[in-house]
Amino acid sequence: MKILNPIILSFILLLLMACKQKQQDENFNPATAKRIVSVSKQITEMLFALGKGKDIVACDLTSSYPDSAKLLPKVGYHRLLSTEGIVSMRPDVVVYSPNIGPATVIPQLQQVGIRCKEFFESNTLDSAQLLLTALANYFGVKGVADSLNKQLQQQMQTVYAAQKQCTDTPKVMVIQFGQANNVFFVMSGRNGPADAMIRLAVGKPAVYQAKGASQLSAEAIATANPDVVIVTDFGFDKLGGVEGVKKLPGVALTNAAKNNRIYRFNEHDIVYFGPRSAENILLLMKLLHPNIHATLP
Repeated sequence: MKILNPIILSFILLLLMACKQKQQDENFNPATAKRIVSVSKQITEMLFALGKGKDIVACDLTSSYPDSAKLLPKVGYHRLLSTEGIVSMRPDVVVYSPNIGPATVIPQLQQVGIRCKEFFESNTLDSAQLLLTALANYFGVKGVADSLNKQLQQQMQTVYAAQKQCTDTPKVMVIQFGQANNVFFVMSGRNGPADAMIRLAVGKPAVYQAKGASQLSAEAIATANPDVVIVTDFGFDKLGGVEGVKKLPGVALTNAAKNNRIYRFNEHDIVYFGPRSAENILLLMKLLHPNIHATLP
């Protein structure tokens, strides 16, 4: 009896597995998925907004909105995901954005037959609406996304009207505590969602010249001299409030510290865009411009 070469045998097995996976994917209807694992905080919030929160069985550590997401089992930080943790949740599908890690996690999940669906990265108000629609199309709830996007567009008219009440453009710095590396770093000035929200709130991102996110530079923060410092919730609470923030390198030398314009802001309200963005931008605008008067419809 002729014995097949191990390499050829392995190839045949992989081919059979690929065919089986393809057949499973063709038969899969995402609208019926009852065990979803989401490893993107932005996607997690959007799934809840689309009415799919009841079908999420686990998420990553950064998925913190709504409060129901905090109660879900966690499968690791989104850049340090646990393959074993995800597998143990027996998901129908894992949904994710391109910025997850490690790079091996998705191939490992696919190798054991777990269906994974990547959605594009969204860093602007417009692309967030496209992402919401893409998620809704995939899970069969397009009408819900259409309604949410229409509501957001209507609410943004209130934001645009409020912008006209602003009389100055303060320099703003956003400081975040990175839970993965256990360090504070400046999130703003990177041309990301936080900068876009600052501009929509009629502020301007303070120019921070230090490179990298490994640690804060006292000299760079003092040189940037922001009028307002925003600290995301976890870091603000860790420091014990405004006086603790002033002890961070260089912060005490800024106009923000001298004028007590240091504020706490929920991380999930400023690091990505979503259905609540008009509300979040208006909240930020009222911190930057306390005299404006605006209420969402």
